[in-house]
Amino acid sequence: MEKIPESRRGFFSGFLQSGYSMGYLCAALAFLLLNTWWGLNWRWMFALSIIPALIALLIRARVKESAAWEASRERIKLTQTTARQIWSNPAIWRRFIYLIALMTAFNWMSHGTQDVYPTFLKATDDDGAGLAASEATWIAVIYNVGAIIGGLIAGALSERYGRKVIIIACALLALPIVPLFAYSTTAGSLALGSFLMQMMVQGAWGVIPAHLTELSPDEIRGFYPGVTYQLGNCLAAFNLPIQETLAASHGYPFALTVTIVPVLIVVIVLTALGSERKGVTFGSGQASAVAQRSA
Repeated sequence: MEKIPESRRGFFSGFLQSGYSMGYLCAALAFLLLNTWWGLNWRWMFALSIIPALIALLIRARVKESAAWEASRERIKLTQTTARQIWSNPAIWRRFIYLIALMTAFNWMSHGTQDVYPTFLKATDDDGAGLAASEATWIAVIYNVGAIIGGLIAGALSERYGRKVIIIACALLALPIVPLFAYSTTAGSLALGSFLMQMMVQGAWGVIPAHLTELSPDEIRGFYPGVTYQLGNCLAAFNLPIQETLAASHGYPFALTVTIVPVLIVVIVLTALGSERKGVTFGSGQASAVAQRSA
C-alpha cells in the first residue's frame, strides 16, 4: 500500500485482497484435480502448498522497500523517536484496541461464511445440503469468483465514496442474503447465495488493506496492521467450534444464521464508530505516531 498512489489506493486494496480469494479458488481447483481426477488425498495438497510459499518468498526477495518506509526510518533516526515515545501516546493504544475489535469482527464474518460452509454443503445430517464432494467444490469455485469481483469493485468504490461507507454498505447488503445462503436446498440456489454472500463479505474486506494501512502510524506501519489482524484472527477462531456445536444441536442453517447476522451488525457498528484517514500521505509525518493525539 505504501507504494500505491493515493488516488489508486482503493482499487489496489481490492486487488490485493482478491489474492486471498484467488488462492482459495486455485486451492479448490487443485483439489478437484488431485482428489477427484487423480485420487490423491489431502496430504498431497498440504505437501504441494510449499510451492506457492516459495514463489512468494522469491518475489518478496526482489521487492525493494517503499520510499515512505525509507522516509519514516530516516525521520525516526533524526528525531531519535523511541518505542516508548510511540506507545506512550494514548491515541495509539485506543486505535490499537479498536482495530483488534474490528479485525475480530471482520475475521468472524469471513471465516463464519467460509470455514464450515463446505462441510454444510456435503453433510447429509444436521440439515446439511447433502451435495456430492465435486458439487461442493465447484460451488467453492463459484463463490470465490464472487469474492474476487466483490473485492475489486468495493475497493475501487471506496476511493470515491470513502472506506467506511463501502464497508457498511457491503455488510448491510449481506444481511438479506443470509436466508438464501443458509437455507437453500438446491445446488443452484446455494451457488447463487454463496456467490452473493462472498461478493459482499469480500467486498467489505477489499477495503481493509487500504483502510488498515491508513489508520496505522508511520513508525509502526508494519507492526500495527499485522498484529491487529492476527489478534483479531485468533479471537475469531472460536467461531468454527461454536458453529459446529450449534449445527449438531440445531442444524447447519441455524448455526450459519445465528453466527453471521450478529457479526454483520457488529461490523456495521464498529466501522461507523471508527475514524477514517483516506488519502493520508505515508512517510510525510502526517501519520506520525508521536504527532497523533486523537484516535
